Amino acid sequence: MRIAVRYTLLGLLVFVLVACAAMGLYAHANRFVAPQARHPPAPLAEVAPAPDDLQWHAYGGDDGQTRHAGIRQIDRGNVGHLREAWTYRTGELARRDRWGREGKFQATPIIAGGSLVLCTPFGRVIALDPATGAQRWVHDPQIRFERRPDERFNCRGLARWVAAAPVEAGSCNERLILATTDRRIVALDAASGEPCAGFGRGGEVQVPLDRADVREGELQFAAAPAVIGDTIVVGSASGDNGRIDAPSGAVRAFDARTGAQRWSFDPIPRTHDPVASPTWHGDSAARTGQANVWGSITVDAARDLVFVPTSSPSPDYYGGLRKGANLYANSMVALRASTGERVWHFQTVHHDLWDYDLPAGPTLLDIRPADAPPGAAAVPALAFATKSGFLYLLHRETGEPLAEVEERPVPPSDVPGEWTSPTQPWSVGLPAITPQALDVADPFGLLVFDRRACAEAMSAARYEGLFTPPTTGHGTLVYPMGAGGANWGGLALDPARNRVFVNTNNAVQHVTLLASEEAERRRRTERDREVALMRGAPYGMMRAPLLSPIGLPCNQPPWGQLSAVDLATGRIAWQVPLGNTRKLAPLGIALPLGTPNFGGPIVTDGGLVFIAATMDNLLRAFDADTGEELWAGELPYAGHATPMTYATGGRQYVVVVAGGHPVLGNEIGDAVVAFALPRR
Repeated sequence: MRIAVRYTLLGLLVFVLVACAAMGLYAHANRFVAPQARHPPAPLAEVAPAPDDLQWHAYGGDDGQTRHAGIRQIDRGNVGHLREAWTYRTGELARRDRWGREGKFQATPIIAGGSLVLCTPFGRVIALDPATGAQRWVHDPQIRFERRPDERFNCRGLARWVAAAPVEAGSCNERLILATTDRRIVALDAASGEPCAGFGRGGEVQVPLDRADVREGELQFAAAPAVIGDTIVVGSASGDNGRIDAPSGAVRAFDARTGAQRWSFDPIPRTHDPVASPTWHGDSAARTGQANVWGSITVDAARDLVFVPTSSPSPDYYGGLRKGANLYANSMVALRASTGERVWHFQTVHHDLWDYDLPAGPTLLDIRPADAPPGAAAVPALAFATKSGFLYLLHRETGEPLAEVEERPVPPSDVPGEWTSPTQPWSVGLPAITPQALDVADPFGLLVFDRRACAEAMSAARYEGLFTPPTTGHGTLVYPMGAGGANWGGLALDPARNRVFVNTNNAVQHVTLLASEEAERRRRTERDREVALMRGAPYGMMRAPLLSPIGLPCNQPPWGQLSAVDLATGRIAWQVPLGNTRKLAPLGIALPLGTPNFGGPIVTDGGLVFIAATMDNLLRAFDADTGEELWAGELPYAGHATPMTYATGGRQYVVVVAGGHPVLGNEIGDAVVAFALPRR
């Protein structure tokens, strides 16, 4: 007996040792190796000094949000030599104590007043020397809060305004515009960081809550403001699915000189609108909130137009109390910048039940269709991507589609009291940028039990394709999920090719409607789940990504992608996985399966697309022609932000903030990292 036990234990020990050795060998074979290490670049030749280029003056690089830079010192031939030039730490983690880990560091810096300037999640504005990263000045608006805001702490960027004629002797003719979590518009002198005394009261304007029942933290500012002429335009963010009468999603405009409010536009018609009001049954528009503009805003100064991407009305997943198509929610809306008057709209989702907000402002371009005759004039256009995986191309002046869009029948709801649109818009003239059809018979799973569990969960839920409405019981599969598809990173445009680049997520979301009483109970008892009450509706909601028992998405990878689309031909030029598992899997196993990604790409005249966004703590460079990954640079934390680039002192720099993400669960940080070619 003892001998048998001894041999059994020895056998187990041998099995464990063999398994560990096999695991170690597998991990070694699948470790991360940067592309520049796998394929070392040719020795760095003499690099011509880059002319100074400090033109990245707006959140998206320029007013049209092209995220394009005409700098070419770093190119496909030498990008493999890119090195960290400097790193700056904001110090917010130490400064904010427990709140520091509730910040979303997603800012894209801009150039203003000769400095590289950015905002932290807590609204601190920091000016750095663009060449060294040395701090020049800091302004802290001292945001006021007693509890965590619904959308946490965030400041994705700043705006810049330059006076056409001097407004104050010696200061504030070039201004930085900050929109804070606690709803203030702050104007600072771009050179010194001092508040502009002639703007509002002491350099700031407090935007009040529009109703007595809206609490502090329920409505906030997070995205970068937009500036057009002497007008500042600001959207807002508010927590989803709290109640049917959520805060108003009004877009506001302010005088850049004085801070006086010039106009506001509410995407939900509170008073009679001959176009929008008929799309709301009864008085539902009066008691519905949101349809807010929480993403970036694009402007066209030459045409006096502001383009605002609106979100879903409240709540996201039940619309029985807001029956109708719900204009101007889920729409790209063009407003007259001087008056706030609506010029045109294009709705991408009728009566949203899936959290398919428009997450980012459009990219402006002039396009010549592939079949246009020689010498034909370019058409003023705009392009944008959606959470549902569609890419749209519209005429900038009229909103008419320049690539075919058709209405297609979609499944009806089986929830009592709900209303669903019989059709939804389908962009068929341009390719889908992420898979939109889920094969429930082909789940993903690394192990047999893993795959079986996914198969059972997928077959139990309702799924009849894109736009399957939420339901009770076993719930609904929402695919693409509410986080995209595309998200707030928007598009990058190569204007020479009319080629756009966009990153997307690819995962399934499981959404279940719960009777109000059950939602209350499960919210109390299941703290690890997202259960929203949707107060005022007969249902609450529970949602989560559909994951296997070992925590992997149940749908087939890649779970993150980067795509290039040629707008003139309407074809995908290339599509590659974005992100690996080295920070998610044991032993640093780096499988190129793609990861959730938030942030966006930029493109340069060096033929490169730069993007961070992923959960693997890397900034990457891809060949804009082929999609080949040419370089990957280490970041101290995940860079869930859009990079930017500029040239000064003969060197081109690529800069991205790296701060992790409190919702994704990766490590939180406070770094700003710049990369450049080595000095010769």
